Amino acid sequence: MFSKLAKVANTAFALALGAALLGTGAATAQAGPPVIGGGSGIIIDNAFECTVTTVGYDGAGRLVGLTAGHCGDAGAPVSAEVDPGYGEIGRFAYSNPELDYAVIEFTPGRITPVNRVGNVTITGVGGPAQFPTIVCKEGRTTGNTCGITWGDIFATGAETWSQMCVVEGDSGAPVVVGSTLVGMVNAYLAVACFGPEVGTNMNSIMADINARGGVGAGYRPI
Repeated sequence: MFSKLAKVANTAFALALGAALLGTGAATAQAGPPVIGGGSGIIIDNAFECTVTTVGYDGAGRLVGLTAGHCGDAGAPVSAEVDPGYGEIGRFAYSNPELDYAVIEFTPGRITPVNRVGNVTITGVGGPAQFPTIVCKEGRTTGNTCGITWGDIFATGAETWSQMCVVEGDSGAPVVVGSTLVGMVNAYLAVACFGPEVGTNMNSIMADINARGGVGAGYRPI
């Protein structure tokens, strides 16, 4: 049974694990707009923690980002976990429940966008990883973890399974091969951090965003 990773991110287990591993569960205020990139923690609707997949610009020059769709609905306000007191930094412009991704439109001047968070740098977007490629992710709860790619188990063309540790709050985390973004974290199978991670491929997300038009279409990472 798949577990959606966002809705129980406030549990003591998730917070304790994040703090114990990399301290990602602890938020500290910073001067100026919060630094946000793929791997940053965000708070949606002042309630649910998820992870940003990537930040960049769409074809219209808007500063946008991606995260998992089950993290919130269109119109949901977003704040930065690193400095929740800073207030709203953007809103969900669109949320796709089928592919489980969402587009965030950031408010101009409300974030400092970066292409590196933790141990993950994003310089481009590419197709899905294939067995036995090693992929890595940067999540707000478990930080940087890597594992072998199993591939698209059900041949849907939209998802890839890998053996990476993910738990609640890692939803939306960027999945990379080197510095190429190939997917996002969406779920785990059976047991957190032990069961396979299941994520949506970036080529499927990009195709859907571009076909739909509007906010996010023509996306390119910073």
